[in-house]
Amino acid sequence: MATKQKTLQDAFYETLKDVYYAEKQSVRALKKSAKAAEHEELRQAFETHAEESATQVERLQQVFEILGRPARAKTCEAMQGLTAEMEEDLEDFGGGPAADAVLAGCAQAVEHYEIARYGTLKTWAIQLGYKDAAKLLDETLQEEKKTDQLLSQIAERINVEGAAGSEGAGEGKAA
Repeated sequence: MATKQKTLQDAFYETLKDVYYAEKQSVRALKKSAKAAEHEELRQAFETHAEESATQVERLQQVFEILGRPARAKTCEAMQGLTAEMEEDLEDFGGGPAADAVLAGCAQAVEHYEIARYGTLKTWAIQLGYKDAAKLLDETLQEEKKTDQLLSQIAERINVEGAAGSEGAGEGKAA
């Protein structure tokens, strides 16, 4: 007996469930990161994006409504891996001079995953004729890109500050 061949519509729905799970996990990870961050600007960025991510979860629920499908999450292996890596890094670097730099790096890994997924979903929504869904997904995509840029700017400052206290930080520079 032949199985039904999967369509782009199926891929869109499955990926939407995956991102729904990932975004919910992101909210939790951002709150945890905000508590762990020592650099005030980084802490604030995490808190702000946690609130923004909660709104993004609501947007995803709207996309499910547009599809006429229930808002269901599907375990996102990628997000589980990224959050596990963050946990491990917090354990290894927490309280040290590189802790905030590592946290920022972990957060950017999450943002890059989300940017890739939202970009794909937006493109598929357009191809499938879900114009309203594409607008919602693009709104989130733009927020994710903005957060990534902000994290890059903060990370550059944190990395310079953290490197100043590292052994060998002045190598190659005149004393």
